[in-house]
Amino acid sequence: MKEKIKIVFVLPDMSGGGTERVVALLANEYVRKGYQTAILLFAGNQTAYHLDPKVELYVAGEASGGKFSIRLKRINRMRKFYQKNRGCYIFAFSVMGAVFSVLAAAGIPHRMLVSERNDPTKFKQWRIRNWAYMKAEKLVLQTEDTRKCFPERLREKAVVIPNPVADGMPEPFQGERKKRVVSVARLQPQKNHKLLLNAFAEFVKEYPEYQLHLFGIGELEEELRSQAKRLNIEEKVVFRGFSSNVKDAIWDNAMFVLSSDYEGISNSMIEALAMGVPVISTDCPVGGAKTYIQDNVSGILTPVGDQQALCDAMKRIAGDPELAKKLSYHGARIKEQYHLSKIADKFLEEAGI
Repeated sequence: MKEKIKIVFVLPDMSGGGTERVVALLANEYVRKGYQTAILLFAGNQTAYHLDPKVELYVAGEASGGKFSIRLKRINRMRKFYQKNRGCYIFAFSVMGAVFSVLAAAGIPHRMLVSERNDPTKFKQWRIRNWAYMKAEKLVLQTEDTRKCFPERLREKAVVIPNPVADGMPEPFQGERKKRVVSVARLQPQKNHKLLLNAFAEFVKEYPEYQLHLFGIGELEEELRSQAKRLNIEEKVVFRGFSSNVKDAIWDNAMFVLSSDYEGISNSMIEALAMGVPVISTDCPVGGAKTYIQDNVSGILTPVGDQQALCDAMKRIAGDPELAKKLSYHGARIKEQYHLSKIADKFLEEAGI
C-alpha cells in the first residue's frame, strides 16, 4: 500500500538550484499521491523552495569542509535514520549523497536509485562515484548523451528521465514584452556569465533600450559586477539575487539566455520555455538543451563559448517579432510532453514502486 512505502530524497542542502527545485517538485507530488516522503540533507539545513508540510525534513549534518570527523558524524546520523526507516526507497540526487547512503545504509534493508544531475566528465572522484552507483538498482540520467560518459556496467542499469515541468505555469505573455534579457543561474564558472556579459555589451550597442537581469547568487558576483563596469554596461545590468518565484519576474521579458559551458538540464530554461519566453541556450554537454529545444523552432541553440553567435541570436529575437512569437508558441508546448505527474510516475516505475 502507498502509505507503507517511504521515499527518501538525499542531497546536500536545499539552498536553491535546479536539482533542489526538482526534488521539491517530486517530493510534493509524491505526498499528493499518498506516499510517505522525506528529504535527507547531509550538508546544511536551508530550504529555499516550498515543501508540503507532510514532507519530512531530516538534517544529518553540516558542510564538512573536508573534515573526516564531521563526515563520520554525518554518516552515523544518516545510519540512524535508515535504521528507523528500514525498507525505504533512497533517491540519491547527488554523487556524495549516493556515496554516503551506501556507507550509512550498509546491512539495512533498502532500495536505491541514484540520479546524475550534471556532466559526469566534470566529477574528479569518478572511481568512488562509480562504486556507489554500482550499488544502486537504477541510475537515472537526464539525457542520452550522459549515458556515453559511463562504463558499460553502469550503462546497463541506466535509464533516461528528463526533468519535469511544474504545474501551474502561466500561459505565454501576449503583448509587447519588456526590453529585458534575463538569465537565471548560479553565479559560478560553469554558467559562463562572462560570455553573456561580453555578448550583451555588443548587443546593447544596437539595442540600447535593453537591460540584462541576472537572477542567482554565487562566488563570482563581485567579479561579474566589475566586468560589467569595465564594459561600461553596469547601469544596464541588474543583479537580482535568488528568487524562489522567479517565473513571475521573467514571464513578460523579451528573452531568456543560458550561456553555460556544460549543464545537466537547466530547470530555469525549462520554465522559461514552458512560459513561452523566447529562449537562447548554448548547445552544451551533456545535451540537456537540445533535448528540449528544436533549433530555430522552439528556441535558438548557439555553440559553447561563441560570443558572436550569442550576440547574433539576441539580435535576431530583438529585431524579429514574428520569430519571437514563433519561439514562444513552440517552446510552451513542452508542458504537455514533460508534465510533472508523468515524470514522477516514471521515477516510481524505475524504482520498482
